[in-house]
Amino acid sequence: MIKVGLKPLSDVEDTAEKIAGGDLSARLPDAKPSTEVGRLTTSLNTMLSRIEESFALRKSSEDKLRRFVADASHELRTPLTAIRGFAELHRQGAVAGEEDTKQLLARIEGESIRMGSLVEDLLLLARLDQAREMEHLPVNIAKVTRDAVASAQVAGPEHPISLIGDVDELYTLGDQHRIHQVIANLLANARTHTPAGTSITLSIAQSNDGITIAVSDNGPGLGENDQKRIFERFYRADSSRVRIDGEGSGLGLSIVDAVMKAHGGSVSVSSELGKGATFTLFFPRATDGLTD
Repeated sequence: MIKVGLKPLSDVEDTAEKIAGGDLSARLPDAKPSTEVGRLTTSLNTMLSRIEESFALRKSSEDKLRRFVADASHELRTPLTAIRGFAELHRQGAVAGEEDTKQLLARIEGESIRMGSLVEDLLLLARLDQAREMEHLPVNIAKVTRDAVASAQVAGPEHPISLIGDVDELYTLGDQHRIHQVIANLLANARTHTPAGTSITLSIAQSNDGITIAVSDNGPGLGENDQKRIFERFYRADSSRVRIDGEGSGLGLSIVDAVMKAHGGSVSVSSELGKGATFTLFFPRATDGLTD
């Protein structure tokens, strides 16, 4: 009788030893919830689950911080090396004359701008990693789309853009600036990875579930492996996809993916080599929060 009565205490001791040894998944054996021991067991197991979740969140946060530092260090090395090299050329007197000096300074400025863009993109991804709450306001996604297309036509006139399915008003809830950035990033990606003269099509459609925006091009397309990894940070697709030197930070599609997830939406890609690529955004349709 004494052994039976003390068994719950032995179970607590055994579980505590496992937890102390690093096994955060250890739990007390189930007991009848109608008994005092059963209620205590349930409370202790709930507490242990919360402790395990807290440690998991902490580890995840530390992993994300390490990834951020590693990404930043790796990607900033290239522009910093270039700036150091240009400065060394000037110090050694290898650049003479006003015109050559202007060109050198322009290159340094270009690398500095590239570095600044990269830092801004990395900081944005870090904020999104931390799941910081974004604006959750009514956004006329039809107007945002028109604005993004107009800006893209000015930035890349060598790529004709067609807008299909345009409507006056179509709402979702979210951050207008980030939604504009997502659409602009996809248009820039299509322009960056296709030869001049390649046409780009943006289509917008609605359903009972939500709103879809598809950006398509008839460029070289993507292989199956590239499609699986295209949203990874700093992933470089096959070299058959053209890239304009110095364009972007290499984080555009990662930002698209992170922003869409923060909006409760998604982004996907479908492609076939030699037949172009289509990136599709899905936004939940606003069902409340709209004002007259």
